[in-house]
Amino acid sequence: MENGINILQKDNRLQPLVDSISEAILNARKKLASHINSTMTETYWQIGKYIVEYEQGGQAKVAYGTSTLTELSKQLTARFGRGFSRPNLVNMRKFYLCYPNCQTVSDNLSWSHIGELIKADDELERSFYEKECLAQKWDVRTLRRQMSSALYLRLASSKDKNGVLTLASEGITIQKPEDVVRDSYTLEFLGIPEDYRFSETELEQRIIDHLQMFLMEMGKGFAFVKRQFPITVNNRHYHCDLVFYHRILKCFVLVDLKRDAVQHEDIGQMNMYLGYFAKEENMPDDNPPIGIILSHYKDELLVEYATYGISTNLFVSKYELYLPNKEELRQIVGKIVDEEEK
Repeated sequence: MENGINILQKDNRLQPLVDSISEAILNARKKLASHINSTMTETYWQIGKYIVEYEQGGQAKVAYGTSTLTELSKQLTARFGRGFSRPNLVNMRKFYLCYPNCQTVSDNLSWSHIGELIKADDELERSFYEKECLAQKWDVRTLRRQMSSALYLRLASSKDKNGVLTLASEGITIQKPEDVVRDSYTLEFLGIPEDYRFSETELEQRIIDHLQMFLMEMGKGFAFVKRQFPITVNNRHYHCDLVFYHRILKCFVLVDLKRDAVQHEDIGQMNMYLGYFAKEENMPDDNPPIGIILSHYKDELLVEYATYGISTNLFVSKYELYLPNKEELRQIVGKIVDEEEK
């Protein structure tokens, strides 16, 4: 028994050493994995470069109809095994054409990320998703979802030309309330059919059931606080559907859900919620709260009149239950970018 206790004591004394060595080993593995990823990505870029130079003499003209890649795939697969299928070679070729300098992405993004990014033919759109991948450390699944929901096009369609170019070159910057509120939100992950007559309670419950996806759609910096947050004024009881806290702007964000179109009384009620939080819930170092009424439909004229002269931190946004029409959004953004200076 004494020997067992002595061994245990020795193990305990060794624990700091074991922890230090373990951390060193794990860090080495991470560095090795990162180095392998970077090396393989650079190799794929080099392969793409060789293919372009061989088939096109360095000219970026597409020639997918030739049999070159099919034959090349057979020979490389016979020599090196898996990983050199024709679709992969097509991606390597496109990688080179999209990124003349592979160092901008090879050191930070996996080949799987790059495979998604090069699906975006528009350079501004691709640049936006690249910047967001790096800034927010998106995994491949998140990147795929944001691209399928046309996040860039939705954000860009509500900006002017300079705003679109800034969005593409810098990604999403958060400095003021307007930066965290979108004109429209895509909630296809809730699985609600477009013609289904759901209640606001059911909408709220589905959001709670898919909270991680909802936070992703809301954007960077949101932390969930509470659903049905109780507010009592002169013995009358109200409840704000969803309350979040924004870590970057350091303020509460109140969300009220509407099944149909927003009404003027909804706007007045949200303004009261903002006043209550500013007076009763804010800590001394908190900034003024933000209010978002999320409705299925939005009467722009009614909203303009109903919000006249009240808090600039109150927003009315729309939500969609299906993925947006990318081509329509792309045309809108294209017109904004191509617009000539007057």
